Amino acid sequence: MKYIWAKISLILLTLGFLSSCNAVKRVEDNQRLLADNTILVNEEEVSENVLYSQLYQEPNSTFLGLPLQLYLYNQAKSNPDSLFMAWLQRKPERKEKLVNLLSEKQVVRLGNIYVNINEWIKEAGEPPTIVRESVAQRSAERLQAWYWNNGWFNAKTSYEIVPKKRKRAEVVYSVSPQKPYFVDSLTTRIASIVADSIYEAHKQNSLIVPGEQYATAYFGAERERLTELFRNNGLFHFEQEYISFEADTINTEHKVNSAVIIQNREATIDGASTRIPFKVHEISRVNIFPDYTFENRNEPITDTVSNEGYHIYSFEKLRYKPGALTNAIFITPGTIYTDAERSLTYNRLNQLRLFRYPNIQYITDPADSTGNALIANIFLTARPKYSLGFEFDISQSNIQKFGIGFGGSLLIRNVFRGAEILEISGRGSIGSSKDAANDEDRFFDITEVGVDVDLTLPRILFPLPTERFIPKYMYPFTTLGVGASTQTNIGLDKQSLTAVMNYRWLPSENLTHLMDLINIQYVKNLNTDNYFNVYRNSFQELNEVATSENVETNPEFFNMREDGSRSLVIPEGANSFLRATRLGEVEDLTQSQRQILNDIRERKNRLTEDNLIFATNFSYILNNKENIYDEDFSRLRVKLESAGHFLAAVSKVANFDKNLDGRHSIFGVNYSQYVKTEIDYIKHWDLGSENVFAIRTFGGIAIPYGNSNSIPFIRSFFAGGPNDNRAWQPYSLGPGSSGGRNEFNEANLKIALSAEYRYNLFGDLNSAFFIDAGNIWNVFDVVEEEASTFTSFKDLEEIAIGSGIGLRYDFNFFVIRFDIGFKTYDPAQPEGKRWFRDYNLSNAVFNVGINYPF
Repeated sequence: MKYIWAKISLILLTLGFLSSCNAVKRVEDNQRLLADNTILVNEEEVSENVLYSQLYQEPNSTFLGLPLQLYLYNQAKSNPDSLFMAWLQRKPERKEKLVNLLSEKQVVRLGNIYVNINEWIKEAGEPPTIVRESVAQRSAERLQAWYWNNGWFNAKTSYEIVPKKRKRAEVVYSVSPQKPYFVDSLTTRIASIVADSIYEAHKQNSLIVPGEQYATAYFGAERERLTELFRNNGLFHFEQEYISFEADTINTEHKVNSAVIIQNREATIDGASTRIPFKVHEISRVNIFPDYTFENRNEPITDTVSNEGYHIYSFEKLRYKPGALTNAIFITPGTIYTDAERSLTYNRLNQLRLFRYPNIQYITDPADSTGNALIANIFLTARPKYSLGFEFDISQSNIQKFGIGFGGSLLIRNVFRGAEILEISGRGSIGSSKDAANDEDRFFDITEVGVDVDLTLPRILFPLPTERFIPKYMYPFTTLGVGASTQTNIGLDKQSLTAVMNYRWLPSENLTHLMDLINIQYVKNLNTDNYFNVYRNSFQELNEVATSENVETNPEFFNMREDGSRSLVIPEGANSFLRATRLGEVEDLTQSQRQILNDIRERKNRLTEDNLIFATNFSYILNNKENIYDEDFSRLRVKLESAGHFLAAVSKVANFDKNLDGRHSIFGVNYSQYVKTEIDYIKHWDLGSENVFAIRTFGGIAIPYGNSNSIPFIRSFFAGGPNDNRAWQPYSLGPGSSGGRNEFNEANLKIALSAEYRYNLFGDLNSAFFIDAGNIWNVFDVVEEEASTFTSFKDLEEIAIGSGIGLRYDFNFFVIRFDIGFKTYDPAQPEGKRWFRDYNLSNAVFNVGINYPF
C-alpha cells in the first residue's frame, strides 16, 4: 500500500511542477510563440529533414511533448541582481543579520551566486522562439534558393503566419517547384594547353553528367575534383579560383548547357600583372633540415649527408640515420609535383612522434632557366628526446570495493637513431578486497604491480622484404613489447608475462590492418588453495552435495558449525572430497549430484591451471568516421586468432611425451590450442538537431582443439556491464539459461546486439533510450550442462534483453555516462515467466561509464 501512495505522490508532484510551468511566460501580448512549421509542396505536406533544415526558426525542443528546456528557461529571473537586493532590503534587520553571521563580503558573494545560478538556468534552458515576420520571409527565400540550387529554377515560395490559441502561431510555407532543369551538354574553355590535356585525360570522371537533374552541389564538387586533379599532376600554382562555370538556359526547354572555364594563372612580371599558361613542375631537389628551430635559422650548417637523392642539412651533428628520415619523405626528386605526396609526407612525419610542426616549402630552382623545377625544403623541429607521463585513477569493481591506481611512463625518442620510440611504463594499484577469505584488519589489502616495455619501429621488421605488399604509403609500424605483472589478494593471485610482436599498416584512409605475428602470454596462479574462498557459489554447491543425507564420506573433511551443521574445510576438505568422488570412493551419489560435481571439478581445473598462450592474430578495421564530431558513420572490426599451432608442430616434430591428462606441455605448463574469431559492427545515423540513432552487433566464438578442451579464462567471453548488456552486472549474465550462478561467468560463444537513441535534453546534458540483447554459451568444449551449452538455434530463445534510459554529460573532451538497465527478458527465469519479471528499480542495474558504449 505504501508503494501505491508513493507513486501517487510522485505523480501529484510532477503534475504540480508542470502546472506551474507556463510556456508563454516570456511572450509579450503582441508576440506569438512558434508552435510548428509546416511545408507544403504543391499543396501537400512534406516531412523531409533537408527542407525543414532550411528554415531559420524551429519550435522549441520537446521531450515527451513537453518543452522542458523552455520551462527551465522561464524559471530564471530576468533581473536577479535587483531581486536579490530587494529581498535583502525588504526587512531592515535581514542584511544586518546576514552580515553579522557571514560578512559583508560573503553577502555580496551570496548575491553573485544567486545571479550565476540564474545565468546557468538560462544557458541550460532554451529561450522562447518568437515568430518574426522578417525571419519567416528569409526562410521562404532560403527555401526558394534550395530548390533553385537543385534544378528548380522557377520555384516560387510564400509563407503564412497562422495564429493559434494562447499566444501561439504556426508558420506555413508553400512551395511551387515548377518543372526542373536537366544538364544537357558540357563543354570546356580552357586557356592552358597543359591544363586542357590533363582535363581531357580524366574527363570520364566528371561529376557533371548530362541527363541528370541540375544541382549546384555537383558543380562545387567538380571544382574541388579538378583542383585536386591539376595539383596532383604538376600544376603547382593552380588554385580553385581559376575555375568557373557557365550555364545557359535561354530557350533550351528546361535544359542546361554548361561550360567549364579555366583561365591562365595570374602572375607579376617586371612589376606588371598578367596571366601566363600553367606549367607542369618537377621536383629537382629535396632538402631536409632535421634540427631546424626559429632561433638557429641563421646559424651555419655543420653536417651534411646525401642519401638516395635527398640532401640532409644539420645545424649540429646529425642525430638520425639518413634512411630513417628519407623513408618518411614521399616527395621524390625527379618526379612531378603532387599535393598527394606532400600530404603523405606531413602525415608520416606526424606519426613518427619525433617532430613538432613539420613545415614543407617549395621554391623555384634558380638553376633551371625554364622555371619548371622546384626545390622542396622540409624543416623539422625535434621534440625532446625524453618525455615523462603520469596517470592516476580511482576505481570500483566486482573484485574490489575501492581501488587506487597510479602509473608512470618514460618515452625515449630516436633511441637507436632510426626514428624508433622506446616506452617504459609502470603501473600499480592498491585496493580494498571483497574476498571473503581476507580477514586481515587492513583496508588496502590487495595490490597489483606491472611493467611494460615497448619498442616501436617505423617499418615492418621481417626477415624478407615486405615493400611489395606493404609499401611505405601504408604507414607501416612494428611494435615489440614485453610485460610482466603480479597480483596479490586478487582472486587466485597471478603472475603474468607477455611478449608481443605487432604490425600495423593502413592500406587506405579508412582501413587499418593489425597483426600480432607473435602474441605470447604466460599466466601462473599463485594461490590455487584460495579457489573455494573466491568462488563461493561453487563451494556452496559442493558443500550441499557433501552434506546430503545420501552421501557418506570421511568426517575429517568437515568442520562442525555452532548450529550443529557440517561444512567442508577450505581447502583441504573441499579438495579431498572432490578427489574422493572422482576416484569412486564416495558411493550412493545420484546422477544429478555426479553432474554437479563434474561441473565443479571441470571449472576448478580450468580456472586454477596455469596458462601458456602462443597466438597469432589479425584484425581488419574499416572505419569511415571523419572526425570526433562525425555522428553519421560505420565501423567494422573483424579479428581472427589462432593459438597453439606452432607449439603443436614443435611437439610433433620433437616427439614430446604427453602428460597424465593426455596433453603436451612446455616447461610443465599445458599450452592452449584454439581458433577464435570476432566480428564487431557499429553504425550511427545523424537524425539532426543532436539526435542520433546508433546500433552495435557483435559475434564471437572460440573453439578449442588439439591440446585443449576449453578456452583460457583470459581469452573467453563474458556478458553484462556498462559497455555490454546494461541490465546485468559484468560477468553475471549466462551462460545460456543457467542464471549466472558463478561469480565470474564466461563462455566461448557470444552474441551481443544494442540499439540506442540519443538526444539532447538541454545544454551539455544528453539522454538516451537503449535496448541491449545477447548472451554467452559454451560450445565445442568440455562443459556439458544443458542450460549453459548452445546445441541448436532454439537456444537463441535464451538471448537476454535489457532496456533502459541514460544521462550523459558532455565535457567536450570526454563524456560521463549514467545508465539504468532493466531486465526486460531474463532467460534465467522459468519459461513463460521471462518477460518483465524483474522490471523494477529494486532489480535495476545502475551503470557509470566514461564516453559512449559504442
